Amino acid sequence: MVSLVPSITEALASVDPAGLVGATDWCTHPADLESYGVARVRGTKNPDLAAIRALRPDVVVVNREENRELDVRRLRDSGVRVEVTDIETVPQGVAELERVLDLLGWPRPAWLAEARRLWCGDLPPVTRRVVVPIWRDPWMVVGPRTFTADLCRRLGWEVVVPEGADPEQRYPTVTAEAIDTAAVDAVLLPDEPYVFTADDGPEAFTRTPVELVSGRLLTWYGPSLVEAAAGVGR
Repeated sequence: MVSLVPSITEALASVDPAGLVGATDWCTHPADLESYGVARVRGTKNPDLAAIRALRPDVVVVNREENRELDVRRLRDSGVRVEVTDIETVPQGVAELERVLDLLGWPRPAWLAEARRLWCGDLPPVTRRVVVPIWRDPWMVVGPRTFTADLCRRLGWEVVVPEGADPEQRYPTVTAEAIDTAAVDAVLLPDEPYVFTADDGPEAFTRTPVELVSGRLLTWYGPSLVEAAAGVGR
């Protein structure tokens, strides 16, 4: 089996790492994938299709947002079975992981049941409003209908799209000034996909408190969900 989705790679490796034969360069968890003979097949947006075919996987698992439809089509046209996941909320993430595991005939791990218990109940009251940038030059923020926005909402945080940005876009482009004047309680700066640090990001905001958070805990839908329920800070 080949996984082109970092979150799903980590989830599947927690059950049977030897069942994976290929993963992307961005699949950083667990750190010891190579020790199980997992081959790297480049990135999520530019996978090495020839290398994937050469691995002769039973199935390739992809995600509608993270991977390209063109690559899915080319793999399928060459006879490779591709399973597409579609995840915009935490409950969808849990359900899709359950579906993929069932499809593979693999057991559901205990952490997945715990993630369902922690995340798939009623929404809590909103306790604060946040903006979540994911890139700079240009600045881009998390919009609605995204896994991250839903995760934040389930922590009691409402994700705000700054004025001037298109609220229909999943990751709209904005200015730093628009973020800083969005009248929110905090700007959350994750360390992926853009690596925001104490020296790269916070200096752009003078009006709004800034918090450095874990990109993995904020954006991944694997075993990290259990840890994320206790907080996403770093």
